[in-house]
Amino acid sequence: MARRALILVEGTRANGPRFVRAARRLGLHPIALSADPTRYDYCAPESVEAIRVDTDNLDALIHECSRLGAIYDIAGITSPWEPVYATAAKLCRYFNLPGPNPESIERCCDKFTQRQLLAEAGVPVPAYRLAANAREVESAATEIGLPVILKPVVGSGSSGVRLCRNADEFAEHTTYLLGEGHLWRSSRILVEEFAEGPYYCAEIMGNEIIGVGASDFAPPPHFVFRESIFPAPLTDEEHARIVDVSLSCLQALNLGWGPTCIEFRWSKRGPVVIEVNPRLAGGTNPRRVQLAYGVDLINEHIKFVIDEECDLRRRQSHVAAARFLVPDRDGILDSICGGTAAAAIPGVDQVTINVESKTPIVRRGDYRDHLGFVIAVSPSFAQTKAILQHAVDLISWSIIPFPPP
Repeated sequence: MARRALILVEGTRANGPRFVRAARRLGLHPIALSADPTRYDYCAPESVEAIRVDTDNLDALIHECSRLGAIYDIAGITSPWEPVYATAAKLCRYFNLPGPNPESIERCCDKFTQRQLLAEAGVPVPAYRLAANAREVESAATEIGLPVILKPVVGSGSSGVRLCRNADEFAEHTTYLLGEGHLWRSSRILVEEFAEGPYYCAEIMGNEIIGVGASDFAPPPHFVFRESIFPAPLTDEEHARIVDVSLSCLQALNLGWGPTCIEFRWSKRGPVVIEVNPRLAGGTNPRRVQLAYGVDLINEHIKFVIDEECDLRRRQSHVAAARFLVPDRDGILDSICGGTAAAAIPGVDQVTINVESKTPIVRRGDYRDHLGFVIAVSPSFAQTKAILQHAVDLISWSIIPFPPP
């Protein structure tokens, strides 16, 4: 009898290993398809079968999956990575496997189209304009009024997102966004109103809101996460309003299969939708949801993919928080220490350091700026915050200036 396999198209360093382990717990053989399998340092230690293939080429992926289908019983196909999530959905449709609607995913991943669909459905969103050149950016910023947010129409992880408070800043960032060699794959720019207020995110599986978290950021003009916590400190009424708007987003965007992560700002208008991510959240969110509620989002996502019954019942009520280690300057990381001592503190779930000593540090204003993170959990908000602060206080690093040219 052929072995049941789960095909993962690309991956992420944060959650890729968890997808592999969850697949194995469910009796599946994980197979990674990647344009560059060496980018995932977990493949070798986890003994993952990794195959090199052009993941931007749907025909190449169909050919490879057909070849694998002659060897394995392919139970499902998915991806933890947004740029190829719609492609994975197209593979599911081609092979008649469970998966999200690829057209819905593609529409949602275009931030301008997403904004249009939400606005047409009456979902509260910031004022926005689409721009393709510097003149259009300037015109849009004038119409909306400073400060404005400039971001690429396609992208994730806050890459290319910046708060522009004056004409010089939006002119500079426009030049940057229209340049070449960036992570995003679009020259179109979304210009939008800066919705001020606390940040929240709703984690959803299917049509069920699993939990709502809160985060804050390092100093502007970029949006680099500094601390995140589940559950968010909300009143019952505030939580209900976020749930209502979240469900309206799913309906407006024709989502509701598998995972969705919706980001909000609580402005003077109440919850305003900043972004709907039609896939599983990255980073530490899945782990913190599991610690807070006892729901393993990655495990349940795979159950959706292989058409098994999900179990989204909350098994516990804890408070789980992460503090991200964010450098305040560029240079060379001379040293970083204290991680082992921090990890030994009761209540600390995980300490991860992403960089090694002597690594050049060049801040980009997105998720890549994090030197690492600490996750803590306890039964109460105050206790979790105290544990987290104690652990972070034990971690120190020094960054020395780059040598002169």
